[in-house]
Amino acid sequence: MATQPPFPPAPSRVDGRLKVTGQARYAAEHRVPGCTYGVLATSAIARGRIKSIDTKAAERAPGVLAVLTHLNSPKVPAYGSATANHNDRVEGQEIKIFYDDQIHFSNQPVALAVAETLEQAQHAAALVRVRYEAAAPQTDLGAHLADGQLAKQEPDYLRGQAGAYAGAPVHIFAEYRMPIQVHNPMETHAAVALWEGERLTVYNKTQAPKLAQQDLMRMFGLSESQVRVHSPFVGGAFGGASRIWPLEVAAILGAKKVGRPVQVMLGREQEFNMVGYRPSSVQQVGLGAQHDGTLVGITHLGHGSSSRYELFAERMLHPTKTGYACPNLDARYRVVPLDLSTPCWTRGPGEASGSFAIESAMDELAYALNMDPLALRLKNFAPADPEKNLPWSSNRLRECYAQGAERFGWKQRPAAPRTMRQGPYLVGWGMAMGIYKAERAPATARALLRPDGTLLVQSGTADAGPGTATAMTLVAAAALGIAPDKITFELGDSALPPSAGQFGSHTMASVGTAVHAACTALQQQLRALAVQTGRSQFGPARVEDLVAENGALYEARDPGRRVLFTELLRLHGLPGLEVTQEAKPGPEAKENSGKSFAAHFVEVLVHARTGEVRVARVVSAIDAGRVISPKTARSQVLGAVTWGIGMALMEDAVLDHRYGRFVNHNLSEYHLATHADVPAIDVILLDEPDPVLNPIGAKGLGEIGLIGFAAAVANAVFHATGIRVRELPITPDKLLGGGVS
Repeated sequence: MATQPPFPPAPSRVDGRLKVTGQARYAAEHRVPGCTYGVLATSAIARGRIKSIDTKAAERAPGVLAVLTHLNSPKVPAYGSATANHNDRVEGQEIKIFYDDQIHFSNQPVALAVAETLEQAQHAAALVRVRYEAAAPQTDLGAHLADGQLAKQEPDYLRGQAGAYAGAPVHIFAEYRMPIQVHNPMETHAAVALWEGERLTVYNKTQAPKLAQQDLMRMFGLSESQVRVHSPFVGGAFGGASRIWPLEVAAILGAKKVGRPVQVMLGREQEFNMVGYRPSSVQQVGLGAQHDGTLVGITHLGHGSSSRYELFAERMLHPTKTGYACPNLDARYRVVPLDLSTPCWTRGPGEASGSFAIESAMDELAYALNMDPLALRLKNFAPADPEKNLPWSSNRLRECYAQGAERFGWKQRPAAPRTMRQGPYLVGWGMAMGIYKAERAPATARALLRPDGTLLVQSGTADAGPGTATAMTLVAAAALGIAPDKITFELGDSALPPSAGQFGSHTMASVGTAVHAACTALQQQLRALAVQTGRSQFGPARVEDLVAENGALYEARDPGRRVLFTELLRLHGLPGLEVTQEAKPGPEAKENSGKSFAAHFVEVLVHARTGEVRVARVVSAIDAGRVISPKTARSQVLGAVTWGIGMALMEDAVLDHRYGRFVNHNLSEYHLATHADVPAIDVILLDEPDPVLNPIGAKGLGEIGLIGFAAAVANAVFHATGIRVRELPITPDKLLGGGVS
């Protein structure tokens, strides 16, 4: 990979002023003339059928334009077939709303009231009366493990001998459980749909405008020119905006029915049912090792919950398959269909769940061996990808271990549990490793240099909060040689050049590479203009001798003689220069294994009498390749650790299995980590470019800060108390029951 120019100093977020002044427009804030409001009425049962539905009172209510049900709704063409969704996402088909009388999960949409005002629509939705024929729901994963099905996205994996761990001199076997966890972004999901003849426009929150457009094209039988999706700002998503959900379809059908735009926005409680979540999981892990800690065998069997109408499989086993050198590994994943809505990718999807199990088990094995947990991980460091038998594109995990341990003071950790105390608190230190895929998808970017010297860069990606526009501005500035404040980056529109969505930690590597390619090509055009025969600004000069910097070109041997980009355009009579470039993965993606890595070190305080757990100190060392924007990159890790604290200690979407309903579907009872729960977080970003995966050297940062973190907390709790909690979240009752005092 050629040496890349340095990135300019990172600015604050380029869209920060728009956000803090309220000028940024989120999904429900787009002003569309003549817009009406739709409110969903949802099912009171989790399984069964609609016997009758009475909408007369709702239809007579003031301001009501229509009430849609399965009896009168316009049809969705794709509902007539079992067309599979996009590869690597799901098997089956999305929920068919207003399609028939069948109920598949609690709070499934059964009607949409459309009215002139939001309040009128809310009133009308409350007047819809439904009689059901209910069946007993099955929503308890642990009670239905025997119903698990093999998912084609996650086939069984075997290297060496199955069950070999059990024959090792030292071995452990344990079961780990995680509950359902809900995205709960600040911005609840919303959509505004507008039909103009056969042209459909949707304003929604999506992490992938182009993918959303393709889904709507498929569902409604429309061409690319007939569908446009706008999503310039996303108020948090974490995977929950990675596809089209019932509310968008309801808004589209409502707009078709009334002939006017319709806005549908979910209430907080509907975020628990309608827009995905992290599935619950039950995982059984067996580890066996020689007395010196060398792994002999690993067994990992995972079960994850899903809906019945659409099997969703996550990447639960991937940390186990790739994290450690081990000759014998059997890993199996089973999807358990339940009477719930479909889960979806949730930050650190699959790997966050799987790493809790394998990293907790590694800690348990370390104690069985009487070995330091960090030493055990170093002993089994994988010098190449053990799953694919390929070299790493780059791997700085050892440096993560070393720098994280040094910063944390790991050498001072006493080996035995319950040996450190701070007043009424037991003190524990724990650590864990994280590993997550680093890859890129095809992406396209357009770069337009305008006569005033400003640069417009466009790509149809999204920004769910990490600062995509800021990072892409820095990539463009470095590639073209122009100040960041001269650049505008446009995104969030399916009409822009097609691009990868923002999920899977590949936005920077994918879209960033396309932006780099477009701006590099644009600079080459400027160089060619500068040395054009008869018009050369430098006399006899070669293209390769010119340097681009701060909106100007100069010869390396004569930096004082410069020509501005704007002057070049004027001299050549050009209104501007425009370049569009597509960037695709090359053979390196098949010849190397790309991963990001992390080492998390955590200190916890456990109150000896109450069992209260507080995270007191965190050091997270991250190898995510080249860091483009240090400020937003660090923020990504801060957010991941905050989520990890909630994941480990608080988050639990509680189901009443008698009715298949969530009982804590609000932010007062579904507990999230707040400022009071989060200590100072020490983030170490190695900032070592990956020389293989892409020209800018980035590997991806969105997920890796979370992978393994919950296990580090659980391991620290064990070190503090001597009590091993294998079911998240770690709440006081689980410690008091084990005799924490």
